[in-house]
Amino acid sequence: MCARPSATSETNERPDYDPELQAIADYVLNYQVESPEALNTARYCLMDTLGCGLLALRFPECTKHLGPLVEGTVVPCGARVPGTSLRLDPVKAAWDIGCIIRWLDYNDTWLAAEWGHPSDNLGAILAVADHLSQRQVAHGEAPLVMRDVLNAMVMAHEIQGVLALENSFNRVGLDHVVLVKVASTAVAAKLLGATREQLLSALSHAWVDGQSLRTYRHAPNAGSRKSWAAGDATSRGVRLADIAMRGEMGIPGALSAPQWGFYDVMFSHANKDMSLKPEADRRLRFQRRFGSYVMENILFKIAFPAEFHAQTACEAAMLLHTQVKDRLAEIDKIVLTTHDSAIRIISKTGALANPADRDHCLQYMTAVPLIFGSLTAEHYEDSFHAAHPLIDELRNKMVVEESADYSTAYHDPEKRSIANAVQVFFTDGSTTEKIAVEYPLGHRRRRDEGMPLLVEKFEHHLATRFSAQQHRHIAALCRDQAALEALPVHTFMDMWMI
Repeated sequence: MCARPSATSETNERPDYDPELQAIADYVLNYQVESPEALNTARYCLMDTLGCGLLALRFPECTKHLGPLVEGTVVPCGARVPGTSLRLDPVKAAWDIGCIIRWLDYNDTWLAAEWGHPSDNLGAILAVADHLSQRQVAHGEAPLVMRDVLNAMVMAHEIQGVLALENSFNRVGLDHVVLVKVASTAVAAKLLGATREQLLSALSHAWVDGQSLRTYRHAPNAGSRKSWAAGDATSRGVRLADIAMRGEMGIPGALSAPQWGFYDVMFSHANKDMSLKPEADRRLRFQRRFGSYVMENILFKIAFPAEFHAQTACEAAMLLHTQVKDRLAEIDKIVLTTHDSAIRIISKTGALANPADRDHCLQYMTAVPLIFGSLTAEHYEDSFHAAHPLIDELRNKMVVEESADYSTAYHDPEKRSIANAVQVFFTDGSTTEKIAVEYPLGHRRRRDEGMPLLVEKFEHHLATRFSAQQHRHIAALCRDQAALEALPVHTFMDMWMI
């Protein structure tokens, strides 16, 4: 017979909330966004994010996910989904907005120890703000205004981005959307009028919630879930905020509880060999205090709908296009020099099964602009790939090498470069020059060059969905910071309806 386990007991003294939760809650409740640069960048981020959502509506694989869970559902003061006629409850609206935002992987990015897209939180922000604004007007109260949305965007970016600076969730197999869920929960609760206790409760539930694995982002399992995972996370943030607002008790030791908390269950392994971290290293590390740093330094995808670690490789390939387009059959080898994070998540060989697989393949995203001189969302589609076998021929000739200098500069907070270099070698022994691009077009160091192009991108995306008159009206408003900030949220959302 098996021996009976010895009796055990736990001290049932309810702890204070983990200090990490308190830091996030106090930031959201007390910080005043005053940085003109952060607010101006948030406006650009709003434009770019919604524009990319409009473009995604051209793809049936995206739109099949949209709409109410029960057909015919009518929601009083329902939140709108831009570019559609949908009016949904805030939880499903956040899901839909988050889905279209991320589907094409074409808007902002944050790269550090963890990667991610802080604009994913706009799903929760817009859904909650639109619903509240409509409801308050219906009750004779003042609506929320777009400055409230921009403030929430700055805060969501900051929470997600600061947590990503020194904490690598990907190294323990967790997807970065855990940070979307946490940030969305915080700002949704703030918009809903949460007290400190309610906000702490909501945050604690976000951390003890089941967290997504990165399986669907990596070979050989990469697939379309990566395009709606953030919608799911931002929607869950709204749901958890709502639960807390109804008085649900929090879980004070959500992070630190021995054996059962997030640190011991989810964050206890640091390295590829999965060896246990020392206890002190299992806690979240904070490189800086919460402020507006992340929004001010956010990275925009301006030229290419491509995973951000490949942006500079795509640009280098574009620059080489004229030198190689008439010699494609003579190529012997292509050397891609890159940084460690790019190798870890987007360098892949072998067959590519679907568009989601292709837009996370460094070699594919380099081969297409080398051959065609451009890279668009349509270039990832099955039909395009099947029609152009030369893409895979070039992929098979690529050698990927890490530059230690590139990897160091990638993690340097003063640089945050995302460098790549491309060089083509021909069968006759000749070569192109080695084209290196250190900072992508959407980097803070290239704002003057990039922002006019970002506006052009936005207006192009507006034209794919709206009439010329509606297009011009939205574009004019979005160019005017003061007018946009003062506009009621529900009036802004009216403009985006079909």
